[in-house]
Amino acid sequence: MTKTFVSLIPLLAATPALAETGATDDTNIVVTASRSGDAIPADLIGSSITVLDSEALENRQTRVLSDVLRDVPGVAVNRTGAIGGLTQIRIRGSEGNHVLVFIDGIKASDPFHGEFDFGTLIADEAARVEVLRGQQSSLYGSDAIGGVVTYTTLSGREAPGFTARVEGGSFGTVSTAGRAAGIVGDTFDYALSGSYLTTEGYPTAPAGDRDLGSDSLGLSGKLNWTPTPDFKVTAVARYSYTKADLNDQAIDDSSPVVRGYPVITTIDTPGSYYRNKAFYGLVRAELSLFDDAVTTALSGQLTDANRDAFAAYGYSYGNRGRRYRGSFENTLRFGNERVKNRFTLAVDAEREEFRNVDPTGYAFTGTRQVDTLGFVAQYDVTVDDRLALGASARIDANDYFQDASTARVTGSYLFPNGTRIHAAYGSGVKAPTSSELFGYVDGQYIGNPDLQPERSRGWEAGMEQRLLEGALTLGATYFHSRFDNQIQTVGTSVGGQYISTSINNDVVAKQRGVETYLQARLGDWHVDASYTYLKAPQVLTALVNPAPADGSYQAAVPVETQAVRRPKNVASFNLTYAPEAVPVSATLTVRHNGQQRDYAFNSMYQRLLVDLKAFTLVNLAATYDISGTLQVFGRVENLFDEDYQEVFTFSTPGRAAYGGVRVRL
Repeated sequence: MTKTFVSLIPLLAATPALAETGATDDTNIVVTASRSGDAIPADLIGSSITVLDSEALENRQTRVLSDVLRDVPGVAVNRTGAIGGLTQIRIRGSEGNHVLVFIDGIKASDPFHGEFDFGTLIADEAARVEVLRGQQSSLYGSDAIGGVVTYTTLSGREAPGFTARVEGGSFGTVSTAGRAAGIVGDTFDYALSGSYLTTEGYPTAPAGDRDLGSDSLGLSGKLNWTPTPDFKVTAVARYSYTKADLNDQAIDDSSPVVRGYPVITTIDTPGSYYRNKAFYGLVRAELSLFDDAVTTALSGQLTDANRDAFAAYGYSYGNRGRRYRGSFENTLRFGNERVKNRFTLAVDAEREEFRNVDPTGYAFTGTRQVDTLGFVAQYDVTVDDRLALGASARIDANDYFQDASTARVTGSYLFPNGTRIHAAYGSGVKAPTSSELFGYVDGQYIGNPDLQPERSRGWEAGMEQRLLEGALTLGATYFHSRFDNQIQTVGTSVGGQYISTSINNDVVAKQRGVETYLQARLGDWHVDASYTYLKAPQVLTALVNPAPADGSYQAAVPVETQAVRRPKNVASFNLTYAPEAVPVSATLTVRHNGQQRDYAFNSMYQRLLVDLKAFTLVNLAATYDISGTLQVFGRVENLFDEDYQEVFTFSTPGRAAYGGVRVRL
């Protein structure tokens, strides 16, 4: 890529295609799996995909979006602290920054951190989620190693009308949401939505009593203009604001003792909090010709993320990240009623800018930037709407590190008896982050411009069976991935000065496991269940022997263990009773998180390993329709008051109850 071309990036347009899915509760239509923007039936996709529609989010009374992702096979969720705290999603044993996230078609990861913090995303009214698992970099480039999460607010045509909701409950929590959407004439449809959640919170320090509160706001607007059946323009704007209290970590009298070492624990830190503000914007134009045989789209987007941290003495530190992303996409469709072909070419151009904000003068605060140009080719063919085959390839060119090429092939076949087999093989990449490339402090934390992208490749194979005329679906998928070229931080002492930098190590990590799921729609009863077994061995250095009695130094040694914060066993069960004859509904949600490992650190910041016990959380939600426009609802979370930890030394909430009212017009 040349500097001359890259200078045009802010003028280009780009984003993954936005496509309307038709029925708002249709969980069998997928958009993420193709760069064409076509809505594709899930049984014509070789990759594993889970769709949570607006009905599922409403029945489970989802307020913090990451909570409902616990119901997706292959997904592990960890929240550090209270609501608003850093929340990471790991898919199939990958890292949190190996999951690509789109919100209303916009690449939403923080350009500075190279990862999306799900703690900043509260759920909207009338939205849906797609989770596409497996290596998807051949479609979307960097970050899509574990998979892609797409969160979409429905358009005015998909879900017209007005809704408003308000609720209150435990921990001084108040949550509100509203949505106004509709169609104007024959050419416009619009959707405006907003959500706000404020809470006084609860203590996260095991020996503390400071409640960690937060305020979260999300505002979204989506406008579609369709002046002719062949031409459409979409505009999206979204604003996100989160302010959340934080606690520091240190060694004190409350510190747990691990292998004889008192270790760092969470402690009350009055006056400490962070603030995250982000703006997302998108414009996309699409032209269809020759009865949709050829579709051309040009689109552009902006992500502007600002994060600041404060201590009792005032402003502490911050960072700024901005992304300009653009795409040109062209799709050719040809064939007949039996054999349907689709060929898509796409070009993605992206510029990421980032800088530190440091009032102490400790860190480098100049602006850095990374430019990337990606070329995509994708071909899909379906035969008799039963056999589906696909292949995609991508090349990403970059100024700072080696160009990356990725590919993926998929296949699916649906037998007449309702049995479906599917398989996929693909590769993925994760580009180095800003701090890994450029460092933080000259002469102390040094960037490494010679870093190469992290890489992954893997395959999956599964079978799905439909029974009772499609009312019951059972499925199981085996997956296997290999992850190498991992980036890690290493340090050394030079002349008494500690220096650290990032390198690509030689360790190869392998993840494999089984995802199973069940979906049933039996009259007034809805059942959704999943279970995932994951084996994700990781080799790391840690202290394995008890602390020497004389306090002498003990060297860490290599240890092979299950990767941290990735339990071997995760399960979810949702049972909804929604009879048409009476105005009530109820949903029972059971989420099990198996035993997992996490890090602990002694006073010398040496690493130890700890086990966090398995836990099961039970939620119960219910609604009552007073009239066609007025509904009251309530729920109890953590019904049996389970005591658990998702992250070592961070306490979690006990039993909580909430209730409210919703108006629909």
